Amino acid sequence: MRYISFSCRGYASYGCVIDGSVTDLGKASGLPDLAGYIAANFESLGTETGLAADHGLCDIHYLPVIPNPGKVLCVATNYREPGDDMTERPDYPLLFSRFAGSQTGHDEPLPKPEVSDKFDYEGELAVIIGKAGRRIAEADALAHVAGYTCFNDGSVRDWQKHSSQFTPGKNFARTAGFGPWMVPRDELPDPFNLALETRVNGELRQRNNTSRMIFTIPWLISYVSQFAVLEPGDVIVTGTPSGFGSSRKPPVFLQVGDVVEIEIEKIGTLRNIVATEPDH
Repeated sequence: MRYISFSCRGYASYGCVIDGSVTDLGKASGLPDLAGYIAANFESLGTETGLAADHGLCDIHYLPVIPNPGKVLCVATNYREPGDDMTERPDYPLLFSRFAGSQTGHDEPLPKPEVSDKFDYEGELAVIIGKAGRRIAEADALAHVAGYTCFNDGSVRDWQKHSSQFTPGKNFARTAGFGPWMVPRDELPDPFNLALETRVNGELRQRNNTSRMIFTIPWLISYVSQFAVLEPGDVIVTGTPSGFGSSRKPPVFLQVGDVVEIEIEKIGTLRNIVATEPDH
């Protein structure tokens, strides 16, 4: 089962993708959004039956998987590189927040900010919370996960470096791709060994595996839950490997027309084209 948020013919809803068609779960459930649906159906995600096709995939526009998350918490970097097994883990990760409006859906444009020529990509695995919790034990953390998806933590590097706080460079409107869909936890019981690749115009830029995360998914969930109540629909974006534009020698940043693809094994491919920033 693959869960999406989408718009079609002027209205927004959410549903699941089966055999190239979309079932509109919002129409039948009466729940306002995918986060609400996840909360109400957490224990039975992926087991729905009797689903009818309401739309073709060609008829919809993808929205961010969770268009209105209460929290989007992101981890900086977070991967050991191949052959680098000796790096000592720091005590804590570097965390920052994104706003809901900084996200966009699969196959939607990524607007390159006019105020910068240092627009960058970061391919990441995103974890979507399905069950509320506070002070969650690391051993219990995955029991709070609804599912997983791809995330492009689009970063405006010069604005990110204005101070030690990342907020400006991480929150330009619609600069983060989020999708295409959520794969429920029960269909992906081992998120600790997934190949991750980022390609720009077909050229491989990032390649690693979630087995090489410095701070693991359960550790991150437990840590975040010590200071914040995690709620259904919250998103934890788990960090990126090297190979993003500013880490290359010389640095290479995104230009209008570039195609960015982030592929994660057993989840799918998030694709966005860099576009001119609109006036509004």
